[in-house]
Amino acid sequence: MNYALPVATPRQTWAWVCGQLRTRRVEVAFTVATGLGAAAASVVPVTALGLLVDLVRDGATPAALVPISVLVTVIALLGGIAAGATTTLVSRLGERILTNLREQTVGVALRLPANTLDRAGRGDLLARVGADVAAVGAAAAEVMPTVISALFLAMLSVTAMFGLDWRLGVAGLAAMPTYLLALRWYLPRSAPIYAAERAAVGARSQLLMESLQGVRTVHAYRLADRHLDAINDASARARDLSVGVFALFTRFVGRISRAELLGLVTILVAGFCYVRSGSGVTVGETAAAAVLFHRLFNPVSMILFTFDEIQAAGAGLARLVGVGTLAVTPAGTRTPSDAGLALRAVTFGYDDEVPVLRGINLRVAPGERVALVGSTGAGKTTVASIAAGILRPRTGTATVGEVPVDQLAPGIVAIISQETHVFAGPLIEDLRLASPSATVEAAEAALARVGALDWVRGLPRGLATVVGEGGHPLTAGQAQQLALARLVLLDPAVAILDEATAEAGSAGARELEESALAATRGRTTLLVAHRLTQAAGADRVVVLEHGAVLEEGTHDELVGAGGRYAALWSAWLSRS
Repeated sequence: MNYALPVATPRQTWAWVCGQLRTRRVEVAFTVATGLGAAAASVVPVTALGLLVDLVRDGATPAALVPISVLVTVIALLGGIAAGATTTLVSRLGERILTNLREQTVGVALRLPANTLDRAGRGDLLARVGADVAAVGAAAAEVMPTVISALFLAMLSVTAMFGLDWRLGVAGLAAMPTYLLALRWYLPRSAPIYAAERAAVGARSQLLMESLQGVRTVHAYRLADRHLDAINDASARARDLSVGVFALFTRFVGRISRAELLGLVTILVAGFCYVRSGSGVTVGETAAAAVLFHRLFNPVSMILFTFDEIQAAGAGLARLVGVGTLAVTPAGTRTPSDAGLALRAVTFGYDDEVPVLRGINLRVAPGERVALVGSTGAGKTTVASIAAGILRPRTGTATVGEVPVDQLAPGIVAIISQETHVFAGPLIEDLRLASPSATVEAAEAALARVGALDWVRGLPRGLATVVGEGGHPLTAGQAQQLALARLVLLDPAVAILDEATAEAGSAGARELEESALAATRGRTTLLVAHRLTQAAGADRVVVLEHGAVLEEGTHDELVGAGGRYAALWSAWLSRS
């Protein structure tokens, strides 16, 4: 069963945005001041128009028009500069905030317990840092500068209308209830659809990722049609939601147009009545008020018509902020007094119904090498993950030198699994992931220790050879040796190998086992043994079955006891 990653509430999202703005008070203040200046510069020519109309009606000479013309020209130039600066400042502010959000989201995701991410699905997370970030980024770079400029212009235009004559300002506000009613009708209907659309995109990404990651299994069991049908269904749902919200938006546009018509008619009729009655309102003031309101069509429409993009970005923002609400354990800082690893009364389950581990007690003395064996599903990998701090036990403790593993300083415990990733880039940089300051000599020494130096020197450019995606391909065994060399460079007190030689195949298994033995020599080592020859060479063997310790002892003791391990060893010998 999948558990969706959380989505932030509107209050949480707004609180996060406000918090980001508070940390940038000076930048926000300068941006607002620039935006208000640009809006004011846009309003001045319209009020000047009203003055010109009145001057012409009063029979003013052409010379009286020159100062107004000069003023309008200067203000227009300054307004153009301020408008461009506002767009740049708003875009830069939005991009910086988005960068923080992206880093926060990825940072939380990297510190999440593995089972949390597995249950939620990596596709949902990738959709958030991909499609959702793109939606928020587009809004920050393109929509928000326009909307904020339009908002400032609308505010100052209304203020200017009241400045001309308060009655004209009131007449202009007559359309406000109609705008608000249109928003009240549109927002409650569209917001849930946008949220559902973002969730549908995440579900589609999850299906795509599962299909691509398991493409061999899909082909082997001829499941391509079934997966395509599921992806098509998810895509159709996302498409239907998009079409539905667009149809809703077109009806919203009609309501906005009616509000604009009502407002303009109200100003013209009221102005006509005031001028005709001689109540102090001039033709120029009425003309200026009408033009100001007409100029509001674009900014107000821009604010309202971009609500679909704003809501899409808002839904994406809530999903990104929601990841940040997850509780993560901060990196530990404690150093243990010794390298002894201990699991005491550990229980664990991936859900509330099926226990995976039941009362595990396990002790690995400093420098000791202990092998975990058992049938598939016995809980070996889960024990290794808890010992490494990747999973948290439901009850019980996992400690190194009496320090809980989640409180240990980085580099005390290291785990290598059979799924070793080779990062794209020069091979030397792949090794330096474990020790960024490692010299070429140290890297070569680590490679030599695990028996990999000869084949590395045989690469086209040696340690400078680009490996990973798009680079020189490495075999599974070479990738594992590279991981073991990283372990040597990291030099942890405790090493955990989770079937780290399973991918080598029969031909290279013995060589890789020797590499693993060399890399872990002298370290406290917990080894999940894929091959029983590894268990035979360990100081002690622990047999797991159904999430509990069944047997424990040296290889010879367990073979002599004639129990479960003896049966496994016999079957292994007959197969070898």
